[in-house]
Amino acid sequence: MTVILSIPAILPTTALAQTPTSFDPATIIGWERHSFSGETGYTLSQRNAHRGVRAECDEGSASGLVYREGIDLTRTPIIEWRWRIVEPISRGTPRQKSGDDYAARLYAVDEHPILRWRTRAMNYVSTTQAGVGDHWSNAYADQATMVAVDGSDEGAGWRTHRRNLREDFARFHDRDITEIDTLAIMTDCDDTDDRAEAIYGTIRLLGE
Repeated sequence: MTVILSIPAILPTTALAQTPTSFDPATIIGWERHSFSGETGYTLSQRNAHRGVRAECDEGSASGLVYREGIDLTRTPIIEWRWRIVEPISRGTPRQKSGDDYAARLYAVDEHPILRWRTRAMNYVSTTQAGVGDHWSNAYADQATMVAVDGSDEGAGWRTHRRNLREDFARFHDRDITEIDTLAIMTDCDDTDDRAEAIYGTIRLLGE
């Protein structure tokens, strides 16, 4: 399965000023749906005090929820999010196309709609098939860097992650960027034909 690198959009001139600093599950579930193969099921979930976007992937599906507005990284360079892995991908090698599936992933994209080859993306993933902190180029598109932020086993509970997007784009892509064009979440299982389930919580954009 390829990665979200380019979804054509024309941003309004006021997009950066209007960017929210927090996306709760009720907002995320309304993001644009983008399919590569079938439809991963995304629904609002409430369990105890935790509300989230439940993603259920089977029958080889791969689709995501996409936010397509500019985000000013000079103001909010840090992204923080929560997710819980209910059922992880249990097989495959992530560095190969046959294993490019993840129970949970968060995308951040610096898009160039004209010069597509200049588009770069960070993918933060949960995978039991790599060590936390490992990173590699995506098997389908080497403009995207994959970073394993956890290897949550089933029932591991909620995990909170925080990354500095400006620092990561500089480190992994040698690119000093001031904004990104796209955020997305995705749970996919089309390459391994495994089953996966995760719950996504609130995504926050923070200053340093």
